Amino acid sequence: MVWKVLGVALWAQGKDALDALKRAAELLPDDAESHSNLGNAWRALGQLEFAVKSHGRALEIKPDYAEAHNNLGSALQDLGRLDEAIESFRRALAIKPDFALAHCNLGNVLTLQNRPLEAEACCRRALEINPGLTGAIAQFAEIQAGKGLFAEAEALMKRAIDIEQDMPEAWAGLVRWRKMAQGDAAWLARAQRIVGQRLPARREVHLRYALGKYFDDVKDYEQAFVNFRRANELTKRLSPAYSRTEMTHRVDFTTRLYDREWLSRAASGVASDRPVFVVGMWRSGSTLAEQILASHPAVFGAGELVFWPHAAATYEQSLIGGRTDENTILRGIADNYLALLGELSADALRVVDKMSANFLHLGLIHAAFPNARIIHMQRNPVDTCLSIYFQNVQNSNFFANDLEDLAHYYREYLRVMEHWRLVLPEHSLLEVPYESLVDDPETWSRAMVQFSGLEWDSRCNDFDRAQRPVSTLSKWQVRQPINKASVERWRNYRQFVGPLLPLSELSQR
Repeated sequence: MVWKVLGVALWAQGKDALDALKRAAELLPDDAESHSNLGNAWRALGQLEFAVKSHGRALEIKPDYAEAHNNLGSALQDLGRLDEAIESFRRALAIKPDFALAHCNLGNVLTLQNRPLEAEACCRRALEINPGLTGAIAQFAEIQAGKGLFAEAEALMKRAIDIEQDMPEAWAGLVRWRKMAQGDAAWLARAQRIVGQRLPARREVHLRYALGKYFDDVKDYEQAFVNFRRANELTKRLSPAYSRTEMTHRVDFTTRLYDREWLSRAASGVASDRPVFVVGMWRSGSTLAEQILASHPAVFGAGELVFWPHAAATYEQSLIGGRTDENTILRGIADNYLALLGELSADALRVVDKMSANFLHLGLIHAAFPNARIIHMQRNPVDTCLSIYFQNVQNSNFFANDLEDLAHYYREYLRVMEHWRLVLPEHSLLEVPYESLVDDPETWSRAMVQFSGLEWDSRCNDFDRAQRPVSTLSKWQVRQPINKASVERWRNYRQFVGPLLPLSELSQR
């Protein structure tokens, strides 16, 4: 019991409590709270599998332990296992319906799954239970920002600060929805004072990304990169490692399985022209493309739908299991996807799915929907990778926090896209260069609308005025008029991005 008390006391003071909590769990093997406490300590150190194991042990001892279900959900979320995280949070709430933190955490994961209405309901419920829960206030601010209500979002962040004066997440939030300037010196001083405290890594990281953005906005590129590099080092420490070998094997497998012979045999899915896919590297302009298309009255922008990775896993597992009724499986996948689109919009002629990483699944997508339109966004590779490196990425994009990992992932993306160019019908794919889109937006907007099988509508020129939720990190940028500030941005950081420079020699079509 002494070790448990000591560990909890050290944890409360922000000190290293791991050894004391490990000892407590060893000496109290049937004490669920000790195992869950240890799980929290493992998560704080980025040892997520150990965290899952410890919380799991707590729940073996005490299955109705709501706090352990909630803690397990947080560790699963960090691992990118979002469906399992949702299940854990829901179990916590089934046991303890007024558990405000679990409502807040569930809302956060639903946001990541592009389910904004459900996420907002969770956030509102958390605040009904505990109006002073600063995490829920900050989350509600992000939801309001997703609607374009930036003044309301800023007011909410300030409300959180009134409650928790040095809240890193709220101070970081104030930077995301506007351009910072030298006149924001008071914000800078406060942020630097807070980050100078001994913050847990999971909280410091928010301010490090925000400081990077501040210095980038004021053109102090050296200080910007210092803070972005620190942010990424912290994020990498808290996340699972990116496996270059695993990614290479994934692309090898994809290009071997989904070849011309397979497509000629399997492309007999559903003849619907409703789905439009926007794919490419993350931060290559997919949100901008979706916003332009969704400004058309016949188009619904569905955001990033988490469907095709699961569909691919289901299909590929069926092959491993020896099933031979491929076309039946493909039609089932297509029917399920159309049902999902129907839930999102009952009447739109086109529904845009802008999950960028669907570039890995274009063979399966084409087989399920031979008439589907696929828009491939392309951007300068160094600009793309640097933009990813500058974002506070959550879950699964574990390649994002190391420049060499980014370069590797980018090359694998190019490899799989070159494969699709060789095996997919030419008419199914439209290549859109981001730089050309921002240089001549109407020409390329017309091209995307025409490619989608629609008549031109001038409202697509006014995409920045569209009143629709945007849940990605580009929620502020896509509500601004197009500008070219992000083109060739990498040159400001040339001295820092050595591992990315060879990418500039790689050509895209």
